[in-house]
Amino acid sequence: MKKSSSFLTALLLAALAVCSWAAEVPHAEPEAVGMASAKLGEVKAAVQKLVAEEKIAGAITMVARKGKIVHFEAYGLRDIEDDAPLEKDSILRFYSMTKPITTVAAMMLHDEGKLKLDEPLEKHLPEFEGMKVHGKSGPIEPDRKPTVRDLMRHTAGLTYGVFGNSPVDRMYKKQDVLGSRDLEEQVKKLGSIPLEYQPGTKWHYSVSTDVLGCVVERVSRSRLDEFFQKRIFEPLDMKDTAFYVPEEKADRFSSCYGRGLRLKDRYDTSRYLRRPTLLSGGGGLVSTARDYMRFCQMLINKGELHGTRLLKTETVEMMTRNQLPENVFCHGLFGFGLGFRVKLKNLGHRWHAGEYGWGGAASTHFWISPADDLVVIALSQYMPFSNQLETTLRPLVYKSIMN
Repeated sequence: MKKSSSFLTALLLAALAVCSWAAEVPHAEPEAVGMASAKLGEVKAAVQKLVAEEKIAGAITMVARKGKIVHFEAYGLRDIEDDAPLEKDSILRFYSMTKPITTVAAMMLHDEGKLKLDEPLEKHLPEFEGMKVHGKSGPIEPDRKPTVRDLMRHTAGLTYGVFGNSPVDRMYKKQDVLGSRDLEEQVKKLGSIPLEYQPGTKWHYSVSTDVLGCVVERVSRSRLDEFFQKRIFEPLDMKDTAFYVPEEKADRFSSCYGRGLRLKDRYDTSRYLRRPTLLSGGGGLVSTARDYMRFCQMLINKGELHGTRLLKTETVEMMTRNQLPENVFCHGLFGFGLGFRVKLKNLGHRWHAGEYGWGGAASTHFWISPADDLVVIALSQYMPFSNQLETTLRPLVYKSIMN
């Protein structure tokens, strides 16, 4: 009898664990979490106006407060030629919204004592040994070596090569850093190019999170996609997030458009339908609103979702506060944590102090306001990057908060 009872108890506990793991983020009426339905309802009309005016082909907007989803809408088209509607579960290019996920992966290794933030990169990437800084009359010695923390906050001395035309940018282009076959080749190329500036002296958007992805691979001794899948996506039940769109999900993938709704990348011919060899931790993932909300809820819960903990509470607190040196700012105005831009001051209904988030090249956006217990995700597929969707939502969402 005891053995039978123990067996039944084990089954029950296993069933409860599965239910907890697969639980969806609950929905609620706005008033139940202190938001006004009428004001939040203005989001739908405002986004529909962007679609009607052909500023975007389609969009998905999602708002959660106090752990409950109070707004989730899809608008417009996934593909104009097919007249296919954009659905709530459509798969989109998230580009640089990959960066926070890569940073979380690295911070998981930090929590395990396998990665230290202020150790030099060359400890894990020998390719970076002896790196110089570009000077007017030739390479010069760095004042200090770039660190893991520098990668996470874009202060390592790296650049992207495509947003400027400095001598170092031109070296990136000549060596085709972004077109590297894989992370190993990319890091090898970067190790042969001088740094753009002295580490820690400025915030400069760069390939640093791709390099961080290589650090994750070296430290964990696993491919970045495998680490993501086993350590982040499966525990958080992010079932549609990956570095490519598998064939069986291709009919949910969105096309991407540019100015005048000119086609930039069609869903059925996109490179995202093929497994890449370069696993870009800086911009390689596709995902859905539902999946990314689960990731954001883990963050706003300070490392945990539905009983599954990825990070220590104090780790998330550190990641989401400003980590930039004194007198160094992101875009001249903001702070930057470890993987996120951080708003330093309250600017009314535009943003709140302590808010953190980021965006992606196809005009995807997310922000989290801990003070308001608020998560907002705003997704379109429009290139070049535009913040029109985000700026449309911001005042409407913040004005809807009653208490």
